[in-house]
Amino acid sequence: MFQSHLGEIIALGTAICWTATALTFQKATSRVGSLSVNILRLLLALVIYSVISLFIRGTLIPLDASRHIWIWMTISGLVGFVFGDFFLFKSYEYVSARISMLMMSLSPPIAAFISWLVLGETMTIKAMFAMLVTLIGIVTVITEKKKFAQNNTEKKNKIKIKYSIRGLIFAFGGAIGQAGGIVISKYGMADYSVFAATQIRIIAGSIGFVVLVFLMRQWGQFFVAVKDKRTMLYISVGAFFGPFIGVYLSLLSVRHTTVGIASTIMAIIPILIIPPAIILFKEKVTIKEIIGSIITVGGVVLFFV
Repeated sequence: MFQSHLGEIIALGTAICWTATALTFQKATSRVGSLSVNILRLLLALVIYSVISLFIRGTLIPLDASRHIWIWMTISGLVGFVFGDFFLFKSYEYVSARISMLMMSLSPPIAAFISWLVLGETMTIKAMFAMLVTLIGIVTVITEKKKFAQNNTEKKNKIKIKYSIRGLIFAFGGAIGQAGGIVISKYGMADYSVFAATQIRIIAGSIGFVVLVFLMRQWGQFFVAVKDKRTMLYISVGAFFGPFIGVYLSLLSVRHTTVGIASTIMAIIPILIIPPAIILFKEKVTIKEIIGSIITVGGVVLFFV
């Protein structure tokens, strides 16, 4: 069973890693800003990848990769990291990681649509139903109705957007970037080493953010972040679970299952983030959110049965 659902299991591991990284990067972003956190976590991840690559592959960078792989994995890194993560981390400045991850749940249908157009992937009816159930659960958790007075007496239920519109738009941009990056990765790496392919993505993302820091003249903020020990601790933990372990697992998962299924399982982060949000940020969880969590978990279980 585990072998037949290896991609789904790895995707679930990816979601757990990204839950941890979302919380730590939210903390770091609130202290030094999104751009500094982005470049520092990628540079840290690049160092980790390079050292490990030297020991297990005998080279600091993937010199054995073909031109095709370098081109497409570079594009994937720019789309996923520079475009997608720039907007995702920017959203942390306006809304919480929990709300940002909610918006990131839009990534699966976007990824599935792109992979259908580009890779010609298909999904079974059961997989599509499981995706639907998972998404319904996520939406249930993060939406609510409020009563508003009408004509000074009557009250009517309305759905109101109670979070920053700018933050939601930034998070949506992150969802587009993540979806595009993962589809391009699947096409670009083919049968090449997932580890080395991930390293190429990180190299491209690091260079992209260095260019952004130059263009936006943010080196002063960058060095402030480097000198802040607590911020560097948050970034180090986030870099380990995000660009290092998380990204590697995300590419490994799409090798063993479809982009749509892998992306949907990864999208349960808004559910996984609830317990640590209660403990670390003292957020209140309603019965409705618990029900939504159960629905979402039920959708994930459908992928295994």
